[in-house]
Amino acid sequence: MIQDQQLSIQTSSLLETVSSSIHHNRYEATPYEGLYALSEAYTLKGRSVVDYGCGKGRVSFYLHHRFGIDVTGIEMNPRLYQAALENQSSYLTKRKLKKGSIQFERAFAEKYEVRADQDVFYFFNPFSLQIFSAVLNRISMSLERHPRRATIILYYSTVEYIQHIEGHSAFRSTQQIPVPGLVEHNHNERFVVFENEK
Repeated sequence: MIQDQQLSIQTSSLLETVSSSIHHNRYEATPYEGLYALSEAYTLKGRSVVDYGCGKGRVSFYLHHRFGIDVTGIEMNPRLYQAALENQSSYLTKRKLKKGSIQFERAFAEKYEVRADQDVFYFFNPFSLQIFSAVLNRISMSLERHPRRATIILYYSTVEYIQHIEGHSAFRSTQQIPVPGLVEHNHNERFVVFENEK
């Protein structure tokens, strides 16, 4: 299984506080077991991913490596953003990019302008429902301006996130992907995939 060492990155520290704000949750990287399960069950080839609250970039590097796609990590915390840039430098030093790009932007998620080519939006419970609602509005506005198929992927999702998507957007749940070895001990160890009704 692909891990930090194979990607030449360092993302394994967990539970780091990123902000004193009640709107931003602590940093915790998506487990590699989860990323493997997601990649086996749901292909992202030909897609362009935005990783909201990317932290040190584990999801971004993994998906870029696995699928050769464009990935943009969004991180508001300066310390985590710097760690993502350092990981990017190490990751790119060890390999030549054949397909796809990988980039990081220091920005508040709710202010990030979604590009017309971006069509997959990944969240590991990074912030409050209030911020998630603002981000979802940005995504929806981009889809109105540039109609396209789009996907939202939630990991360890809250009931509030799911209810908000289903009640306030054109996205509908199409798939749940449990993480073997983890979901047996915690029901939340799963991905919920939403597709829009284009």
